[in-house]
Amino acid sequence: MQSSSLKQGFLLIVTVLMGCAAGEHFLHNGERIVFLGDSITQLGVKPNGYVTIVQDSLHKNHGEMNIEVIGAGISGNKVPDLQKRLTKDVLEKHPTIVVIYIGINDVWHWATPGLTGTTKENYEAGLKEIIGSIHGVGARVVLCTPSVIGEKTDGSNPQDAMLEEYSDISRRVAKETGSTLCDLHKSFAAYLKSNNPNNKEKGILTVDRVHLNDAGNLFVAEQILKTLEQ
Repeated sequence: MQSSSLKQGFLLIVTVLMGCAAGEHFLHNGERIVFLGDSITQLGVKPNGYVTIVQDSLHKNHGEMNIEVIGAGISGNKVPDLQKRLTKDVLEKHPTIVVIYIGINDVWHWATPGLTGTTKENYEAGLKEIIGSIHGVGARVVLCTPSVIGEKTDGSNPQDAMLEEYSDISRRVAKETGSTLCDLHKSFAAYLKSNNPNNKEKGILTVDRVHLNDAGNLFVAEQILKTLEQ
């Protein structure tokens, strides 16, 4: 990482993982973890990206387990896009765990000229179909709620209400399908409430209200690592 604070954060993740190793239940030898999502995940495979941080942490602390990490993010993707490419980009990779981080564009595109979001009905049905197919090949699912579209903490981000509705759908789908939930939306809200005293719309965990900066990548990696280590 580039800054000393981010380096310290990475070391904290390492320490947490080492402390959890003795009670580890979720991870097993030879895991192949596929990260499925949109541009946030596509950017996540860069050197400071959250996928890379997760990979480096797992390799450092569980090298003997031979865990493989694969990024499968494509910019602009929504749930219907994941459905279309699931077989090629995920199932044919023979994963044992699939981390799904989706939902931002399904909401954001409703307010983007020339684009269309995903209806709540199609969002829910699509997630269930994707998870059913993944379970069908014997893999487990970690389903993330969509993080943020704007970092203001007073409820004034234009799509706050809709994003909460879609997050609730993801929570419900995780419960109904027996998937493991990583509630990024809730975690982001709690972090921003404590770390965004000036109610800025970006710059705390994101560069543009959506895509992660270095601190955001580190934060997401930490949440996912905690989930994998439970």
